Amino acid sequence: MKQHNEHGPDNATTSLDGERRRKRSSDPLVALHYQLSHTRTAAELDALVVADPSGVVVAGAGSWPACEELAAYAPLLAVGAWAEVNDSVGSRVASLRAEVTVRPVLVGDLEVLLCARQRTDAPAPDLDGAAAGITRILSAA
Repeated sequence: MKQHNEHGPDNATTSLDGERRRKRSSDPLVALHYQLSHTRTAAELDALVVADPSGVVVAGAGSWPACEELAAYAPLLAVGAWAEVNDSVGSRVASLRAEVTVRPVLVGDLEVLLCARQRTDAPAPDLDGAAAGITRILSAA
């Protein structure tokens, strides 16, 4: 038996038979937002964003300016040879490295970047659940 909240039956549902997800959507971008919002709240993050390899926001949770900044810097913050930074990029990347976690997520043949910024000097967040959700949502799209 399902109960529907104010968002309507297609956008958000709660199930009484053990369904753990409270919000869901058949729209991949809305579903990504729900996934990221849940992880952001649970991990007490400032912002959480999925970016493409060129630094464009795919989906995010948190303030829009923070999501755009994280996405733009994600390719420079990611681990790998293509993420080398020179002195001209310098100080902003260095300061973000201390507070941002970037994790590549492979979806089929496409790689996206999952970026999280902590609210405090907390340990790096566990992004396994978010990465699995992103893969599931984008694979079904």
